Amino acid sequence: MDLIAELNREALEKELPKVAVGDTVRVHVKVKEGSRERIQIFEGIVIARKHGGIGETITVRRISYGVGVEKVFPLHSPSIDTIQVVRRGVVRRAKLYYLRGRVGKRAKIKEKL
Repeated sequence: MDLIAELNREALEKELPKVAVGDTVRVHVKVKEGSRERIQIFEGIVIARKHGGIGETITVRRISYGVGVEKVFPLHSPSIDTIQVVRRGVVRRAKLYYLRGRVGKRAKIKEKL
């Protein structure tokens, strides 16, 4: 068990910004295509934060061409380059799954000033 805990501690040393549910974030993901590697940016609202420690994930939702797209990002993955917080949101729920059924202005979240 000590070996596993030591490996987890080494992987957790990566500094991450404070990301909360309701925040709009820009996630920079490393994408490997053949022998080349590039950075792809996915911007959206964090609707869920799950697990903890090494297996912690965030679910980010955005509307792309009128279709809702959700991606689950492991926070401590080496494929995540950076996470930028674009704006902070004010929410009173731990999971914002209700946004899936809303469109347009109804899907807006108030901004923390």
